Amino acid sequence: MNVSEWLDEKVKEKVDVSQIELPAEIAYDMVADETVFFEEDNPCGVLCTKNHPYAKVECFGHWYLCKGQDKKAGIHSKEGKWRLITRDKEKAVSTAKARME
Repeated sequence: MNVSEWLDEKVKEKVDVSQIELPAEIAYDMVADETVFFEEDNPCGVLCTKNHPYAKVECFGHWYLCKGQDKKAGIHSKEGKWRLITRDKEKAVSTAKARME
């Protein structure tokens, strides 16, 4: 079962999937059909291995999985992690962009 099918099943079960945690067996093997949006705030440079604020939107079938770390949390912070799952591409991208402001 892929990500899109699993989410469709959860919706049929009347589960709110907007913040749902994907099961490990699905999350481990998932490969996005497309990365729709990605932005990272990394003033340190590519060699820095610490946490940096980012926002990513990936498409899985007709679902968009968004995740990231708020820019407001600051550079190298472990706080501010967020996630959103939706069928609305515009909502996904606008949410990701807003989290990077």
